[in-house]
Amino acid sequence: MSVFEFAMKMEEDGRAYYLNLAEKTEVPHLKKILNELADDELKHFKIFKAMNEKEKAEYREDEKTTIFSTTKNVFEALKTEGKDHSFGGDLMDTWKQALEVEQKSENLYREKAEEVGDDNYKSILHKIADEEKRHQMIIENVIHFLDKPKQWLEDAEWHNLVDF
Repeated sequence: MSVFEFAMKMEEDGRAYYLNLAEKTEVPHLKKILNELADDELKHFKIFKAMNEKEKAEYREDEKTTIFSTTKNVFEALKTEGKDHSFGGDLMDTWKQALEVEQKSENLYREKAEEVGDDNYKSILHKIADEEKRHQMIIENVIHFLDKPKQWLEDAEWHNLVDF
């Protein structure tokens, strides 16, 4: 199995995981984050598929993830609603699993970027690894929110949601 086939499988599994979570969650705001994460995984899958098929592959800046602004808007909406959100432990475990998958993906893509000979592919792998890092930051914020929702909404400064 080539690195690109493996990456395609990871992205496909990630997308299915996020869509499954979105289907199960009853919190519309969290569902929105999950669906956007799934959309990002599909974009990554398509890029890896082109790379695997030795077609012209590119990472387009205009298709870069918008997950930071989505998440900020979601948490601002939750704060505005002023509801006391409480969540069960299963949901927390699910998000922690998602965090682990994103960390593994980022590490794999950075490692493989150093192994490919094609500079374009190397650049693409690093850019997708950067998106996986952004996903980690979002998921860490969701985990923190799930752990202490009222405090998180009151203290949120968004300093770690700066796009890079």
